[in-house]
Amino acid sequence: MFTGIVTAMGKIAEVQPLGATAAHGLRLHLETPAGYLDDVGLGDSIALNGACMTAVDIDAPSGRFAIDISAESLARTAGLDRPGPVNLEKALRAHDRLGGHIVSGHVDGMGVVTHFAPVGESWELRVLAPRELARFLAYKGSITVNGVSLTVNRVVDQAEGCEFSINLIPHTVQNTALHVLAPGVNVNLEIDMIARYVERMLATPAVPAQSAPKSGA
Repeated sequence: MFTGIVTAMGKIAEVQPLGATAAHGLRLHLETPAGYLDDVGLGDSIALNGACMTAVDIDAPSGRFAIDISAESLARTAGLDRPGPVNLEKALRAHDRLGGHIVSGHVDGMGVVTHFAPVGESWELRVLAPRELARFLAYKGSITVNGVSLTVNRVVDQAEGCEFSINLIPHTVQNTALHVLAPGVNVNLEIDMIARYVERMLATPAVPAQSAPKSGA
């Protein structure tokens, strides 16, 4: 589990194919800030741009680690198939602060950036989400974009999907990899987990409770 609060900006430094065909995945070698991996062990979970991955090789002194990503995951995520900056978050511990919202690290769909520009001291980010995610997006609700927990400021349903708007304060732009976004770029989206359960409960018919059997006289 994660919170959507980015703990470091990392960099995919090297990409190696795990096989000769498109059915094979990739091994990603990542660089992190000094000391970031000091409390990370082999097999630990780290979210990369919102996608939960497993550390399969760690070189803590050099700040490097590696993950293997399958072809299936590559097809359902954005920005994890080539060198470049990524948002990193270590898995949530039971005693940690829940600074964002409950995040599973499972990407629900890919959106596309439609607008990213400064507004005053902040930045406005607009993303077109797939139509199947529209019912989970609400004004002042939570959404995870490339692993960052954010608050939805506006929702506009369109024929091709649902465009939502987010205000990014300077701290978020400066301390996450969101600053590299531009119109046309794909992003990883994870909907709010509470919204997911509410939708399931509303869509499932209630089952009448069975009365307890009466005891004999």
